[in-house]
Amino acid sequence: MAVHPVLAEVTRRIAERSAGRREEYLGRIRAARTAGPVRGGMGCANLAHGFAACGVQDKLWLRGDVTPNIAIVSSYNDMLSAHQPLKDYPDVLKAAIRKGGGTAQFAGGVPAMCDGITQGRAGMELSLFSRDVVAMATAVALSHDMFDGMLLLGVCDKIVPGLVIGALSFGHLPAILIPAGPMASGLPNAEKAKVRKRYAAGEIGRDELLAAEAASYHSPGTCTFYGTANSNQLLMEVMGLHLPGASFVPPGTDLREGLTAAAGRRVLRITDLADEYTPVGEMLDERAFANAIVALLATGGSTNHTLHLPAMAAAAGIELTWDDFDELSQVTPLLTQLYPSGTADINHFHAAGGTAFLIGELIDAGLLHEDARTVGGASLAEYRTVPRLDGGRVVWADGPATTGDADVLRPAAEPFDTHGGLRTVRGNLGRAVVKVSAVKPEHRTVEAPARVFGSQEELQDAFAAGELDRDVVAVVRLQGPRADGMPELHRLITPLGVLQDRGHRVALVTDGRLSGASGAVPAAIHATPEAAAGGPLARVRDGDVVRLDADKGLLEVLVPDEEFAAREPEGGVPDPDRWSGTGRELFAAFRAAVGPAERGAGVFG
Repeated sequence: MAVHPVLAEVTRRIAERSAGRREEYLGRIRAARTAGPVRGGMGCANLAHGFAACGVQDKLWLRGDVTPNIAIVSSYNDMLSAHQPLKDYPDVLKAAIRKGGGTAQFAGGVPAMCDGITQGRAGMELSLFSRDVVAMATAVALSHDMFDGMLLLGVCDKIVPGLVIGALSFGHLPAILIPAGPMASGLPNAEKAKVRKRYAAGEIGRDELLAAEAASYHSPGTCTFYGTANSNQLLMEVMGLHLPGASFVPPGTDLREGLTAAAGRRVLRITDLADEYTPVGEMLDERAFANAIVALLATGGSTNHTLHLPAMAAAAGIELTWDDFDELSQVTPLLTQLYPSGTADINHFHAAGGTAFLIGELIDAGLLHEDARTVGGASLAEYRTVPRLDGGRVVWADGPATTGDADVLRPAAEPFDTHGGLRTVRGNLGRAVVKVSAVKPEHRTVEAPARVFGSQEELQDAFAAGELDRDVVAVVRLQGPRADGMPELHRLITPLGVLQDRGHRVALVTDGRLSGASGAVPAAIHATPEAAAGGPLARVRDGDVVRLDADKGLLEVLVPDEEFAAREPEGGVPDPDRWSGTGRELFAAFRAAVGPAERGAGVFG
């Protein structure tokens, strides 16, 4: 199937604008490649330190220069449901690798924090920065020069992008990411949303709200709504970093354990000591990142990836822009309806045909580069298959030719929408991102007086006091990466949703973040330049009429240009003394170094 001309042109421009940095990156990782295991060049004391704690057989193999040694880097902890299943993976992987003629060592752990736990709390201001901490921790784990490949265990939000960024610093090595899978479906998402709105409106108490939340988040595995965690898994598969069909197999099943073991066997085949050498830095090229953008758009995935994909790409010497997302969105059909864009969850998507059907439809529509390299085989075509157990080992069979549920997953010829789930808006308030897949068409254009807030708490207080019971554009500024780490403001969607349900024209404009579960209220987020950097949100005043038109790509305040330009910015950078406690003071250097949202809001330049 020929590649769609828009996909071909966007990919060409990505490669063209990235050429210099990409060439420099590839030169660096190719220079790091060695003949035989890199540990062969170590001093004897260095190598002895490296295998001192190993068993007898592993020591014998590690002394030689033909046995591949695989690093395991994990984000395991037993507080987070998505990462708790990772506890036993290292033992499964070591056994599979040893049986395949290799060795493996647990090279290091990386931190994993949960936005669901830190929502609305001080810890959320560390959330985005934790991605770059994970990247650095991954690099530390791999820095011992003992390894010929890596297996990266992680699932959620910033953790997977951080693992990828860290791995790309060692791009001469192959890498496979290994997920844990989603928890079983609990309280339906639509019911959970109703309970949250009733609580926000004061109709029920905390006990009823907590009972509903506990029925939603109830067991090991990833939260089942289509937020950043599950968007991560889908993108890693489309980028070829998972084994085919691995993303959404539930934890605690024989197939999940079989896929984990299969990843251990597979990584041995793609090291430089075998015959299918697939270095991650070469594999993740402009085709892989263009494919990821398309998959994000086709599924209405998390807005967080308008930050994470540019940051990951930059680590490979590739420059993505929001214009790339916007252009591809115009030709990418929306093929799923997953909460918050619908009522179904990720388990329903998996049962309806999942990644195999989705990838097949996008390839046939010319909207994926089928020839992109992967860890699963020669091309992305391998990812049209689904894993099955046969005699205790994983085999792959052809995926479904038709959807199992057209209310959840559709063919490209019969999409839910002809455009992708994300849009870029721009105007005299800068540039921002809007997730439209969850927003009904009649709500995508809002023109109303602004009410300006300096924090989400201020908005919640105003809502509780009945001050927002009208048409309103809530402008929540000083939430960008330089101001306070760019926390998610997901708690604001419930009160704004209540106002929208009352018939008011409502929108949110902010330089902060939302999540993949951003909901049905139109929200222009990641506004850049941010207010703390002198961006235009700092000059908006209460009562200014703001227009957000997601369909036409507009974000503007209806104030004469000269008057607006003459206004003094308000707010400035928050008081440093406020940004302390809960470890925030340790990240002051990150705030000083962080880049703009459009470039990934990273600290690595």
